[in-house]
Amino acid sequence: MDALEAINTRRSIRKYTDQPVTDETVAKMLNAAMMAPSAGNQQPWHFVVIRDRKILDEIPTVHPYSSMLASAPLAILVCGDLKLQKNEGYWIQDCSAATQNLLLAAHALGLGAVWLGVFPLGERVVGLTRITELPEHVLPLALIAIGYPAEEKPQPERYDISRIHHDTW
Repeated sequence: MDALEAINTRRSIRKYTDQPVTDETVAKMLNAAMMAPSAGNQQPWHFVVIRDRKILDEIPTVHPYSSMLASAPLAILVCGDLKLQKNEGYWIQDCSAATQNLLLAAHALGLGAVWLGVFPLGERVVGLTRITELPEHVLPLALIAIGYPAEEKPQPERYDISRIHHDTW
């Protein structure tokens, strides 16, 4: 699958089969995530790979839109390490780029995934920090539910020329 095909056909998948995702596949996704650009090449990210069913089942108590974790074989929590910042505040953009790379890699590898927003919602940040035992200087940005898709979604048309401006508004 080439890059444009991956971008154009990726969808948020919330239903998964019970097929496990191998460590090798997870490593490929994480490698892609870490290839993301970052401000000043700061690479402030950390990733928590969650496979423990007890933890996956606890997450919906702190994240109201994570019910799909009941069928997901794993989730990856994308986090920013404030101690690794060279340019304050850019960790959010850096970790968002890593999250997008992870989503595209998952799709290219035949997996389904969905981005669940965490930061800046305080109750989600506090809850996921507690559940995954993050150190104080590490903040969770996004949680990605991942598995082999048990649903297909059509490709919508999203190109909107009215959103394009040249040189000035």
